[in-house]
Amino acid sequence: MFLDKMAEKQEFSKYEKARIIGARGLQISMDAPLLVKMNKEELNGVNYDPLKIAKKELDSGVLPISVNRPMPKRKEEPLEKIKIEESKVSDEAKEAVEKQEEKDIASGGEMMGLADSGEEPDVEEAPVMETESSEDRE
Repeated sequence: MFLDKMAEKQEFSKYEKARIIGARGLQISMDAPLLVKMNKEELNGVNYDPLKIAKKELDSGVLPISVNRPMPKRKEEPLEKIKIEESKVSDEAKEAVEKQEEKDIASGGEMMGLADSGEEPDVEEAPVMETESSEDRE
């Protein structure tokens, strides 16, 4: 019997637990019979709170509630065939166009002009601190 309970017990997400406890708490507040045996001391301990009683019922695994988690439906659609178009332009013509584009970019680009100008950029050198030698101290 213990194995049957373990096999039936589901793992619920926090949202499912909240929904189940809320629904069962509402039933208990409307005088539904309790599914867990609780004496007067235990009921006083939880202050007759229907949500705490519902949580105890959920934790004990006596609630006859299951959750249906629908999965998305699978669609079987054939993939379209890819059409490979053969180019009518030769490789040599493509290379010539690429070289022409590279020349246009190199001649018209501002950044390329700075890189090709041959001038060294202005770089400030850090000042060198002179230290006193042992001879200067005497």
